[in-house]
Amino acid sequence: MADQDFVLAPATVRVRLDLEPAFNAINTLMLLEQVDIRSGLSEWVVQTVAELVPERKRANRLILSLLGDAVMPDRSWSSFPAFINHLATQDAVTLRDRAIAWCSDPKMGQKGYETIERDALLASEAAYAGYMQRHMEQAYAQKGEDHEMHFDTALYAEAYALLIDPIALQNYIVTHLRAMWDDMLQADWERNLPMLTESVTAFQQLNYSGLTATEAARTITGRDLSATWEAWSDEIVFVPSAHIGPYVLRFGWADSEVTRLMFGARLPEGVRTISPALSRSELLVRLSALADDTRLHMLELLTQHEELCAQDMIEMLKLSQSAASRHLRQLTATGYLLERRREVAKCYSLNPDRVADTIQALKRFLKT
Repeated sequence: MADQDFVLAPATVRVRLDLEPAFNAINTLMLLEQVDIRSGLSEWVVQTVAELVPERKRANRLILSLLGDAVMPDRSWSSFPAFINHLATQDAVTLRDRAIAWCSDPKMGQKGYETIERDALLASEAAYAGYMQRHMEQAYAQKGEDHEMHFDTALYAEAYALLIDPIALQNYIVTHLRAMWDDMLQADWERNLPMLTESVTAFQQLNYSGLTATEAARTITGRDLSATWEAWSDEIVFVPSAHIGPYVLRFGWADSEVTRLMFGARLPEGVRTISPALSRSELLVRLSALADDTRLHMLELLTQHEELCAQDMIEMLKLSQSAASRHLRQLTATGYLLERRREVAKCYSLNPDRVADTIQALKRFLKT
């Protein structure tokens, strides 16, 4: 009798497109903390970081980098101000506990991270700072990140002082978010809303029935995420961003009921845009990855070698690890490079299909 192997078919997924104003705003504030390590973000993000006064820049870093879970929406909101009002009326201790719940989450332990209970974490400033530093070291080691670590002792001291005073923490968060919305985010959101709406509307016309999560993600984001995220929720909400550039960001654990996936606003393949801004935005993401001598040199090297690892690029181009990682990350996110792991090393090869597709996209835009 012949051998029979039963293979479990990949699960299909429910797909939804949404503007998600609260998630979009929080993501934009998070991107302000990524300018130094991720090239290719929108010009608005880069310019806004440059214009922020030091006090507001520090407050944004403290909240979004160290206390981010406190301001992470747990559901959809009609607007960012509505979400801020919700934070203002929450129980302050509950809000504080949300900020540090991840430290004791069993999921963190399953991922190989050290966990710690709330009382032990908040026992002293030294206990908090020590745990946070160990977690940062573990995160860089697990992700294979090459940029140098900078541990701001004073910033962690400020975070600890807020964590042990929940009312002060709540006031600090709400005041900062309201100021950022009033002074910067509102005008930017209103300016980009037509473009984002067009992206949502266009993708809502497609039929996603029968698609797996990775197939849906490839259709909407233009990225193959099968090697990046192996587990998905049963429902994925895709959220277009005006500022995330070539990157994709996931909100929510793999076993959450809903995963939200933030992607650079674009249109389905072959669909004509009504908004010139949307067409320019998508093309700009692709071309900005090429507008750098180092990144062009990396692509040139991969026309001469079938595959190169990150360390090869570092040695050939005399780059620091952090600089090489930043450039390779953008080229990979934009699709010009294909990435794979060879033991512990990240290795790259050229994606000629993406190069050809970019040339065609430029020709369509210029109608040549």
